[in-house]
Amino acid sequence: MNIIDGNVTSPIGFKAAGNAVGIKKNKSGENTGPFESKKDMAVIVSEKPCNAAGCFTTNVVKAAPVLWDMKAVANKITGIVANSGNANACTGQQGLKDTADTADKLASLINVKAENVLVCSTGVIGVNLPMEVILKGVESTYSLIGSSYEKGLSAAEAIMTTDTRSKTAAVTVEIGGKTVTIGGMAKGSGMINPNMATMLCFITTDCAISKPMLDKALKACVKDSFNMICVDGDMSTNDTVLCIANGMAENTEITEENSDFEVFVKALYHITRKLAIDCADDGEGATKLIEANVKGAADEEEARKIALSVVSSSLLKAAIFGEDANWGRVLCAMGYSGADFDPMAVTIEFRSGKGTIRLMDKGTPVVFDEEKAADILSEHNIFIDMFLSEGKGAATAWGCDLTYDYVRINGDYRS
Repeated sequence: MNIIDGNVTSPIGFKAAGNAVGIKKNKSGENTGPFESKKDMAVIVSEKPCNAAGCFTTNVVKAAPVLWDMKAVANKITGIVANSGNANACTGQQGLKDTADTADKLASLINVKAENVLVCSTGVIGVNLPMEVILKGVESTYSLIGSSYEKGLSAAEAIMTTDTRSKTAAVTVEIGGKTVTIGGMAKGSGMINPNMATMLCFITTDCAISKPMLDKALKACVKDSFNMICVDGDMSTNDTVLCIANGMAENTEITEENSDFEVFVKALYHITRKLAIDCADDGEGATKLIEANVKGAADEEEARKIALSVVSSSLLKAAIFGEDANWGRVLCAMGYSGADFDPMAVTIEFRSGKGTIRLMDKGTPVVFDEEKAADILSEHNIFIDMFLSEGKGAATAWGCDLTYDYVRINGDYRS
């Protein structure tokens, strides 16, 4: 696998663009986003129809575009249109109609049917889309599409809300003697909770792979990436991960779980893992990235429960922000995770680029140097390692600290 500097336009046959069409408004009514990006609409188009796969929020309250995509993903897909600044969630029948009209607009431009277009939205909940702006925006954004790196980057910037930076990734691998490329982009900063978050992710690939195998690959990769991150414990109405494959690399189509499938999954997992970590690292107001590693659980599912519980703990996240080695909060979060383990056999360590410190050794507290612990926690990347004695289950989850800025950002979000 070769990691490249790329995005959704890196695979053969994909074009994209991002544009400022006037959805985002600040208090003075000017076109702008809450941080760097004024762009608020992205379009991705494939030269050839794609097999598609998707994973969606498990929230019972689902935004109109999520409901659209859950059905449309069964079809051949040629285009994706996404807007930021407005989630089109909790908008009733009007929201459903607006989603269909948005799909129809892009479909008319690329000469396909509306059901061959996927639609995504992110932003404020409970506000109807400004459809005159949206429909004109689809047309103006489509007129800008191209296959350059810069065009893909502009699309990634256009889906940002409270994100402070765009998130992209790309790799190439050899499958059946052909070079296959996978590129991706994501947004996500707040409302990040396991089983996906207020995040959108679009992945493109020129790999020839059947829809059943693409479904299987995406679900496997999401399970250990986007489903293993937490910023604040709130689950969104709009979470969507989409992967579309146009087959233009001309490798022999992957139709079964063979060695080619394994190579593809490994490459796809690199994309989803990298973008998931980027979302956790860009958590609203965050100053630290937390990685929780569990080893020795009864099985992988038990390990996942524990790792997610730890990165989801508000008390622990606050302690990490304060650079306080409060390991008791780790053990407490492990205990209410729902996993079964012997707390008298648990070992806990904190580490960073400045070293490692053991805080609990097989159920016994360790007298440790508080200054050394604080120095270790002064780094940006913080690792929490938990060792159990139940079996061979292991898992990793990612999160961030909880800061004053998180409250400030979310106290003023609708403004």
